[in-house]
Amino acid sequence: MKNVQVKNIDFRCDLPKICVPVTGVTEKEILHEFSCLNNADIDLVEFRADYFEFINDRFKVTDLLEKIRELYHKPLLFTLRTKKEGGAFHIDNGYYFELNNIIIERKLADLADIEFFPQSEEINYTLYLAEKNQIKTILSHHNFMKTPAVGEITAKINEMSEYGDIAKIAVMANSEEDVLTLLSASLKIKQEKKGPFIAIAMGPLGVVSRISCELFGSCMTYASYKEKSAPGQINYKLTKEILKIMHV
Repeated sequence: MKNVQVKNIDFRCDLPKICVPVTGVTEKEILHEFSCLNNADIDLVEFRADYFEFINDRFKVTDLLEKIRELYHKPLLFTLRTKKEGGAFHIDNGYYFELNNIIIERKLADLADIEFFPQSEEINYTLYLAEKNQIKTILSHHNFMKTPAVGEITAKINEMSEYGDIAKIAVMANSEEDVLTLLSASLKIKQEKKGPFIAIAMGPLGVVSRISCELFGSCMTYASYKEKSAPGQINYKLTKEILKIMHV
């Protein structure tokens, strides 16, 4: 399995890492939440930039990230989520890659979540910049409508693993069978030991996938601090307790 290390975090071993998304709208809200999370018992924080009220102003985004870097000292994940992948605002592809490239080149984050666009010159260049600047990448794919078949899920994770450092897939669980499908695919990928990945079943039925991630192979889970950024997230303190209880 490839080595994915970010500061003091090794995504290959020990308990799954806990990531808390920050979804504040104003600069004041965002900086306050980062200040609070500095002392929280978590591994890293995700800045969901698409919630920021001035997301379309690259200068205000980079200025805010510089302030976050001064304030917050744990690993930082930068995520600019597009509308079709569950983001808060519409962001066109050109600006999406432009802003991600600026963040990566200026090293304003330790990891970048990049939505997976296969056969795209833009994503290839962004991944090249990330490797050049030693910024780790999470390649992500979301399906808010359904849970695909096991083979489709594993194929998508394997494809993303070939490009980025960590592959992430999140699917909507509309039934108990959907949850089993996601977990079966996750276990299969775990047994193949190709690289660190994250597999999540969204929605109330999918909560079990967020807390059994060590058993089924996911290297990280997302938990809430105040506001949820995706359906099914639970509080980070409760998540921490459950992960310790289920540690094998």
